[in-house]
Amino acid sequence: MDVYFITIFPDMFREALSAGMTGIAERTGAAAYHVVNLRDFAEDRYGSVDDYPYGGGPGMILMAPPLVRAVESVRSAEEGDDAPVILLSPCGAVFTQAKAHEFASKRSLVFICGRYKGVDERVRDLVVTESVSIGDYILSGGELAALVVTDAVIRCLPNVIGDERSRDTDSFSTEREFCLDAAYYTRPPEFRGLPVPETLVSGNHARIAQWREESARRRTELYRPDLIAKARLKGSNE
Repeated sequence: MDVYFITIFPDMFREALSAGMTGIAERTGAAAYHVVNLRDFAEDRYGSVDDYPYGGGPGMILMAPPLVRAVESVRSAEEGDDAPVILLSPCGAVFTQAKAHEFASKRSLVFICGRYKGVDERVRDLVVTESVSIGDYILSGGELAALVVTDAVIRCLPNVIGDERSRDTDSFSTEREFCLDAAYYTRPPEFRGLPVPETLVSGNHARIAQWREESARRRTELYRPDLIAKARLKGSNE
């Protein structure tokens, strides 16, 4: 997979992408990252990529010409949905694990990392294929959001995680649907008066599997009851 980041802050990506799963994916050839400096597509010698909004008001807007040219430099019109152009934006649908799996099936992804007050709406009209939000809050720009989405997508690629069975039991996995993962324990067997649940050290794999399923359900009800309601709503509509 080729992943492109269009940004005015290219230095934000190099260290982040070289570590953890994203770094493993690059070193094994599962993914290649391309950081595109938006200022390279500016129309003047000052590298200007933003301007005041028509109609007045506070803030600056990223201009359409450099953004559109930057996208067209890495994605041909013939690629269509095989190379999604993703605008990180509050207008987008909230990013989910299901969307991570969908993106992981693509040959390439192009992220537009907005800044300031936003981007010229014509960018959306001309080159954006979909918008994605990572939550109902505002960041200084789309760079961190693009890295979050990329990390989630890279984990879905084959041969990136050492033991892929671990991924199948993650929270929000397709196996669990809307359920959080179970509670987990490791050594020591007791810490500050808190022991590991007896079932987990019993050696009875059937009991352990049942305990983890019940733990996952309890944790979901306790920490994310909205997921239970969402699952019930989905079931009633099917």
